[in-house]
Amino acid sequence: MDTDSADTPPTGTGPHLALIDDLLVLPYPEGEESEDSGVRSSGPGHHLLILRASRDFWDDGSPELVEPAEQEIEADFSVLATALSDRWGEPETVDLWPFLDEDPRGEDPRGEDGHGTGPAPEPMGQLCNLAGSMQVWRVPGGTRWLGLAVGQADPEFPIWLLAAVGEAAVLPA
Repeated sequence: MDTDSADTPPTGTGPHLALIDDLLVLPYPEGEESEDSGVRSSGPGHHLLILRASRDFWDDGSPELVEPAEQEIEADFSVLATALSDRWGEPETVDLWPFLDEDPRGEDPRGEDGHGTGPAPEPMGQLCNLAGSMQVWRVPGGTRWLGLAVGQADPEFPIWLLAAVGEAAVLPA
């Protein structure tokens, strides 16, 4: 996903919930196609959306700038998570770190035994490079789940409030 925050959707719980509702019913791209608008990336069986982005920290990554930005994004996360919990009940926490162990070439990085773990399913492949965990709600009446996470690609990049939608089959049991 693009790191430019200029196209980030509007802030606030109402607009965020509307964006999430739209994302939940948005068809996935056909076949193996992928789409990336800079704010939303989509592919087979998944969507990933930047709901809010802080400024970037290329010029100044001092704690005086980073910490308030983290606090603002975390506060938005908390308010939105509460609203989603009111809708669908308490979320489950999904640890994203295990998905980092999956090899993008489908080869086993520990040896040549022919039983590689394969690539991480999307959107986990993207999310595990941005966040350590996400809160997940299994959307009633369908096969989709909604994930909410706070992530950052590198210390110089913006901090993002992310919404992910995917097929239930990619979630750990």
